[in-house]
Amino acid sequence: MLKERLRAARRELADASISEVDAELLAAFILGVGRMDLHAKEFTFTKEQEEEFLSLLAQRKLGKPLQYLTGEAHFRYLTFDVGPGVLIPRPETELLVDAALVEIERIQSSPNWRSNVRTSVVDLGAGSGAIAISIADEAKRRAMPTQVVAVEHEEAAIKWLERNIAKHDVDVRVIESDVATALDGVKCDLVVANPPYIPEGTALPKEVVGHEPASALFGGIAGLEIPTRFIESAARILKAGGLLLLEHHESQKEALATLLKAEFNEISHFLDLAERPRWISARRMS
Repeated sequence: MLKERLRAARRELADASISEVDAELLAAFILGVGRMDLHAKEFTFTKEQEEEFLSLLAQRKLGKPLQYLTGEAHFRYLTFDVGPGVLIPRPETELLVDAALVEIERIQSSPNWRSNVRTSVVDLGAGSGAIAISIADEAKRRAMPTQVVAVEHEEAAIKWLERNIAKHDVDVRVIESDVATALDGVKCDLVVANPPYIPEGTALPKEVVGHEPASALFGGIAGLEIPTRFIESAARILKAGGLLLLEHHESQKEALATLLKAEFNEISHFLDLAERPRWISARRMS
């Protein structure tokens, strides 16, 4: 019986200090059902399914991320294809999309806004496209005309970015470029970014180290070198009064505020779901 097999699998994962729930998620993935269906109905693996389950379970015990094993990650209202070479989107980053939609609504509620002009949004270091695609999808559902550009320079990540844009059939333009040189001469209303910001030498879970791309995680010795480049890019491409939304490490709140003061004002700090400093907003000065 599958339920007996799952009990054994949960014990194996617990012994490896991995969430027992992942055993059910892997089984549900193989069977093509929802996780809760496993508790409501009786299932039996075929021989091939059993072999696949054992293979995925072994990889999970070694620390390979669940999302890489199933090939998908959930973010807000959508499911994104992910795999080696691209950062797995986190729940904390969903808050940036909320803030972006609030800013788009603010712009389009202005008496000076013209309904035939789309609000321009740039996602720097777009990765899988979770931020850019979610903004484009949700703005469209709310009838807020928006033009979204996703900037990414890692070839492996671009593959997943383009795949997810096609999957969700959204109007997102991809620019393959380093943030330092992207969109020369362009001005936009809003920049959203989740740059690599983890300080080098930071201890990370085994499912992150050696699996997710280091280039999408580490921001330099203090973790500020890469975010600084993103801030410089945002200052260059934002219109006067345009807004920057930037995710950061919990230790970087004050340092980033100091960096931003040169060309931004209205700097505000925000907490993540665990009430740790996680992102910052700042408005481009005239």
